[in-house]
Amino acid sequence: MQYHYNAVKLVYVMIVGLVYLLIDTDLTMKILLPLVAFFLCFLNSHGQQDIENTLQKLNNHSVPYITTDELNLQSQFTLLDAREKQEYAVSKLPGAVRIGYTNFNPTNIQTIIPDKNTPIVVYCSIGVRSEKIGEELIKLGYTQVLNLYGGIFDWKNKGYLVYNSKGQ
Repeated sequence: MQYHYNAVKLVYVMIVGLVYLLIDTDLTMKILLPLVAFFLCFLNSHGQQDIENTLQKLNNHSVPYITTDELNLQSQFTLLDAREKQEYAVSKLPGAVRIGYTNFNPTNIQTIIPDKNTPIVVYCSIGVRSEKIGEELIKLGYTQVLNLYGGIFDWKNKGYLVYNSKGQ
């Protein structure tokens, strides 16, 4: 948390300083735009690092990962969304089926996916809840279960499409 506070403080100080530069338009174009681009890249790269750190701390790595790039290249997977109903309504991967996390029901999965050899990718926001659901699927006898590394956040950050509940 301290890191995030310091980053926000740094950005705030930079913005205040840059406001003074806005008086001169030529100076703004020469200095402001490259600085803004630098800070956006800087903050974005640390966001990915936060995901990696969180996955290292909270996951057991008991379910093999698949990256967003690997998943984007393959279409033979059944996608299971381990997020809550409200999250799913806002955004989901194309073709994903919501199975939830809090009210996950193994019986429903066996109805949705009767073949235990079906290739499955489970995802959530970043990959923590989906690992827990993946562990449950493996206990149920599913043999090809993968966890989406970085979850839907990494998927969207890489520029891949997500859809809302209306299919838009």
